[in-house]
Order: sequence, then structure tokens, then C-alpha cells
Amino acid sequence: MNVTDVLDAALDRSVLLGYSKIGSGVRKLWWPADPAARSMAGKRVVVTGATSGLGEAMARSFAELGATVHLLGRNPDKVKQSVGVIRGAVPGAVVVDEVCDVGDLDAVRAWTEDLSGRVDAVHGLVHNAGAMPKRRDVTPQGHELQLACHVLGPQSMTERLLPLLRNAGGASVVFVSSGGMYSAPLSVGDLESARGEYDGVRVYAKTKRMQVVLADAWARRLADERLREDQVPSTDVRVESMHPGWARTPGVAEALPTFQRLTGPILRDADDGADTAVWLVATRPPSRSPHFWHDRAQRPTTFGWQRPQDPAVLARFLDEVSTLTDTSHGWIALRA
Repeated sequence: MNVTDVLDAALDRSVLLGYSKIGSGVRKLWWPADPAARSMAGKRVVVTGATSGLGEAMARSFAELGATVHLLGRNPDKVKQSVGVIRGAVPGAVVVDEVCDVGDLDAVRAWTEDLSGRVDAVHGLVHNAGAMPKRRDVTPQGHELQLACHVLGPQSMTERLLPLLRNAGGASVVFVSSGGMYSAPLSVGDLESARGEYDGVRVYAKTKRMQVVLADAWARRLADERLREDQVPSTDVRVESMHPGWARTPGVAEALPTFQRLTGPILRDADDGADTAVWLVATRPPSRSPHFWHDRAQRPTTFGWQRPQDPAVLARFLDEVSTLTDTSHGWIALRA
């Protein structure tokens, strides 16, 4: 292990330094090169939750790299506003406004069908849409809001856009998780968070853990399909998750005002928080299980004292998600 590896690990384990702008500021001294200019020209990327904060920063970054960006949000007025902001900031940007509530499975189904009729391929899909309500709320299908927005909607969208992703000849799907997921092991006993008093922050951490687990399951499933079908690795569909560190965004300000007030001087800006997701889609680096990234490097998904994932719990979780979203149950078993 060299000096940069030791320093990188120390930053990560300190949390405060690693997740703040201090961490990215130091790591930029050695992290992998930026995507080449116009490296995404002729490519198409979908970014959900893109009307503010990290999502809007990602959409603008993809546009700067030359991609056609499908900017997706649930509020038509906010979508139009963000599209206008990016077009104004990036000369020649091609940005398409897309309206869909990711937590509404019927809306996701309708939108993916519509998109599939309009485009032939999608090179990048970034699941950034998020929510952290203070009180338990449910979607039109009766699912707890955070479960639907962070897990069920992205699962349905990924499955239904898979033909477009495969048509790209090399595509990436990125789940934008949170470092908060470290505080929540995978649990399927109360998937809908219907028992006891509702704690939005705790449910957020729980569903963010689910995203990391789901991304790894997708990666293993698609890698297995690639091997069985003898596909060329450079043309496959890759799936990763990442966490942006602590970033100053409207969502954080609304959901965690005390946290933002206390950590304000060291919070990352939106571009900094968005960086790794954009880099993953634009460069498609080699990735190994569990496919979890932060600051352009892979990170463990558990602390040293936490137990590894229970295969039985994982299998039950994936089965539940597939059932709730009416998607494939073709997952690859995790060995004990």
C-alpha cells in the first residue's frame, strides 16, 4: 500500500474529512483523469431528480461533455426551468425535458414506454431522485414514499430501459446513494416502514443501503448474462452505486437544516458531489463487487465490525423488490 492509499483510507475512515470538500480537495491530487472533452458527444443520458442540486449539476456536466441529456423531474415547471438554465450555461447543449414521478410505478411504466418509442439507445442512466419526508407518506400504489422513490421506481426504470441500454453498445447505470447507508444494515422485516414511529432520516439510510445492494445485484446479474451470451465487455451494461459525500443542496437544507448549519463551511458544492456519478458514466472504469464508489475510487460497503451480507436476507429482498415492481426474478445467488 502506497502513501496515497494510506491517506485515502484515513480520509475515508475519518468521515468528517473524507465526506467534506477537504476529502475531494486532497484526493484530486491523485485521482483518475477527468473525462476527455466532448467524450460523450453522440451519446444520450437520463438523469432523474435533475431539477436542482446534484441532479442539475450532473445534467449540466453531461451536457458540457457533449451528451444529449434527458432531464427528468416530477414538476413540469421546475423541469423547464432547469432545462433553460443548462441551455443558457452550455452553448449548444441538447437537453430534453422529461416529466415523471419516479416513486409512482404507473408513471414510470408509462414514461419508459414513451421514451422507448422516441429513442433507440441510452448510454447512461443516473438514479438521483430522492426524498426524505418527516412523516410517512405513500405513493398512488400504496408504497412508502422513500422505498418507492429510492428503490422500486429505479428498479422498474432500469428493467424497462434495459433494451435501450443494451442498444448503446456500452452503457452505465448509477445509483446515487448516501454515506448514511453505513448506519443501516439491509433488513426486509419492515420493507414499507409501517411499524412503530416513522423516522425519515432512518428510513432514508435504510433505503439508501437497499440501493447499494440492488446495484451490486444488478451488476452480478448482467455480468452473468454477458458471460453466458459471450458479449464483448466494452459493450456491456454496467451498474454501480456511489455516494456524493456531504454536499450543500436544497434537499439537505430542507431535510437537515441543523446539519447544514453546523457543517456549512466544509460542505461540498453540487458539482463536487456530482463528480463521481458523471465520471463513472463518462469513463466506465473497471469495477468489482460491491461496485460502490466515492471520489472516483471503490469503497467498502460495511465497516470492519459489521457483518457481511446474509445471502438469505439478500435473496428475500431481491424477490420482494421484483414482486412489488413486476420485474424479473432472475437474480444471481450470493454465496454464503
